Order: sequence, then structure tokens, then C-alpha cells
Amino acid sequence: MLLVIMAAIAVFLVLQAIPALRADTTSFLTTLKWAPDGTPTSFGIAALAFGSVLTSLLALLISVPVAVGVALATSHYAPRWLARPLAYVVDLLAAVPSVVFGLWGLTYLVPNIIAPSTFLNHYLGFIPLFGSNGTYGKSIFAASVVLAVMAIPIIAAISREVFIQTPRDQIEAAWAIGATKWEMVRTAVLPYGRSGVISGTVLGFGRVIGETIAVALVLSANYEISFHILEPGGNTIAANIATRYGEAGEVGRGALIASGLVLFIITLVVNFGARAIVGKSGRGGGP
Repeated sequence: MLLVIMAAIAVFLVLQAIPALRADTTSFLTTLKWAPDGTPTSFGIAALAFGSVLTSLLALLISVPVAVGVALATSHYAPRWLARPLAYVVDLLAAVPSVVFGLWGLTYLVPNIIAPSTFLNHYLGFIPLFGSNGTYGKSIFAASVVLAVMAIPIIAAISREVFIQTPRDQIEAAWAIGATKWEMVRTAVLPYGRSGVISGTVLGFGRVIGETIAVALVLSANYEISFHILEPGGNTIAANIATRYGEAGEVGRGALIASGLVLFIITLVVNFGARAIVGKSGRGGGP
């Protein structure tokens, strides 16, 4: 049934996107411009897909270590009286509306991210990723931090549940050979929970790559491809759909649906890739 629903979604997106793609006078996959209702019609997904993938990967790079650390703390390190409330607080973050995260990012994070952005540029500016012209603010870096905060509860919750299910005999075996707490976690808990961490990461990726309002509020949107994550600019497919749909004409709406089709394909590719990885790594341990 799920496959039928996914196939129906894909067919709908394709049928709605075809008229706009036929009207496009440029290459949909490589063009940076977005003017589907202009004369001539010209739009492309290149900058939007790049921004979506870049912000999502950066968000996962920030959130996965934090989420795994929180999961380990609440499952094996913190005492029970602290672990349970801490787990509840982390889980509650998943219930916060995305617009609240966006407003937090706009009013608090963006002004206060200037100092760490300056620090990164000063000491790591030789790396293209942290290069900047000295202007900071509504950037891909800020959007990635907001998305990371949104992904943490999802990844942490799934990882925690898998870590808790680690077979007791594996833990006792580690203790029996004189392992420390960290050695026990490294040799017994983490290998068993690998598939769960991967699954949680994929769900987190699906959460952040499709985020709209939170990203739209903290990005100074443009249609350029740049690896300078500290500078204002950048855009994503989801944020572009949210900000452009209300003013789009017939061709413009078709173009936005075509970009949604690309987002749908990216998500499917990531999920199928993750299933393949889980299928291979999960055989050695994990549920």
C-alpha cells in the first residue's frame, strides 16, 4: 500500500511538472536562474538542489554527534533520576513547530552567529567552506544550525531506543574482560546500535531537507552556487516553494512542482541507500 501511495505521488508530480518543463527555454538541471513566469521562461534546479543538500549535510554533521551523545547519556551514562527527564525534554523538542525554530533562528541565532562566523573565518578561512568577504548573518551556516537543532530529537530518540536494546550478555561480556564504561560502549553498544543510528540519521535527513519556513526565515535567498557557508545567501528547494508559490503563475507553479519532484527523488535515493547500508551493517549486530 505504501508503495502504491509513493507511486501515485510520483505520477502526480510528473504530470504537473511536464507542462512547465516543456515551456522552459533553458536546462532545468543546470540553470541557476529562477524566472518561470518571465519571457522567455527560464528556470533551473541547480542552485536549489545544491543548497538543499549542503544545508542538510551540514545539519547532520552538527546534529549526529550531539544526538548520539545524548542517546548514550540517557541510556548508559546518566543516573535513572536524570536520564528519564532528560530524555523527555529532548523528545519534546520534536513537538516544537518549525516556525518557532525559524523565529528563534531569525531573532536570536542570526545576530549572535556573527561572532562564531568571524572566528571560523579568521582561523579556518583558508578552507573554502569558511571563506567570507567579511559579511555574516542570514547564511547557510545559520540555516544548518537551526536544522541541526530540529534533527537532534529525532536521531537521539531512535538511537536511544536501539542502545537500550543492546543484549545484556554482550554488555556483561565486556565487563567480564575488564572493560571500562567507554570500552564497553565502544565494543558492545555502538556496534549493536549502528543500524539504528543510520536509520535515525536518514529520518533526520528527511526532516531537514524538506523544512520550509524555518529555513526561509534564516536564509537571505539567492540562486547562486557557493561553498562559502558563512556569507549571506543560499536557498533550498523547500524554502523556495514556500516563498514563491503564492505569487507564482501557471508555469511558475508547475516549475515549483518540478522542483518538488527533484526533492522527492533525492529523498528516495537517500532512503534506499540507507536501507542498503543498514542491510549490510545490521547483520553484524542490531535489530
